[in-house]
Amino acid sequence: MVHVYEDLQKQVTQKIPVAKDISDLGDLIAVDGSLIDATLSMTWADYREGAKKAKVHLGFDIGRGVPQKVTLTDGKADERLQAERLVAPGQTGVYDRYYQCYKNFDDWQDQGRHFVCRIKASSRKTELSINPVDPGSHVFYDAKVLLGTKDINQTKREVRVVGYKVDRKTYWVATDRFDLTAEQIALIYKLRWTIESFFAWWKRHLKVYHLIARSPYGLLVQILAGLITYLLLAIYCHEEHGERVSINRVRELCIKIRNEAAEDAAAGLGPPGIVDLDYGVYATS
Repeated sequence: MVHVYEDLQKQVTQKIPVAKDISDLGDLIAVDGSLIDATLSMTWADYREGAKKAKVHLGFDIGRGVPQKVTLTDGKADERLQAERLVAPGQTGVYDRYYQCYKNFDDWQDQGRHFVCRIKASSRKTELSINPVDPGSHVFYDAKVLLGTKDINQTKREVRVVGYKVDRKTYWVATDRFDLTAEQIALIYKLRWTIESFFAWWKRHLKVYHLIARSPYGLLVQILAGLITYLLLAIYCHEEHGERVSINRVRELCIKIRNEAAEDAAAGLGPPGIVDLDYGVYATS
């Protein structure tokens, strides 16, 4: 199934173009994890006393609106350790505050992995140079800095920090993307929300977290099945309708399959079919 998933990933990359309005921002990969409620028999899925959870870590291709790389760990696993598996050199990983790690910021730059990562407002910044900002912009700060405390945890390589406000909420973002405007950096972090929307859609409509398997291997197979389904839907929606995946298109497809199955059964061409509109799965009895 890994081979099937990887092959579909290649097809998606070839068939679905990056959204035109963000094509000049580079290859953006949103990174996040999602917990899966486990059962007591899943002894490997430690989380805390009296609770067990597994965790799916996903790299999401923002430009094409599809999942990319995936890993599975127990619920206690450090998400930051998965970042290098999910973001390839040359790509730009987009992370929330949990991934803030000054050593990683240095290592990612050494490896050619770009990043846009939200940081805590209290992060210590040693300013090396300050870029001018437009008085009318939502960006109020743009500087080249060293993050952290000297001789303790300070970055060895300089990073760029952008501060901006949206709806009275203040954001601080660290990045190594010096080639973009501060407003573009702010936009990239805003686009991280696409992975949150994907997880919500995936859980609700494909029911991938309704556990069937119990072992890490079996659970990964189940997760891959959900990702493969989504990639197939992405290719279908793009080729047939020129748009991204939506539940309305999925329901239309399910109704079409059900009607065709009923017509075939009436004509004596095959057994009756059943289509589950929630799962989007076609089965014949």
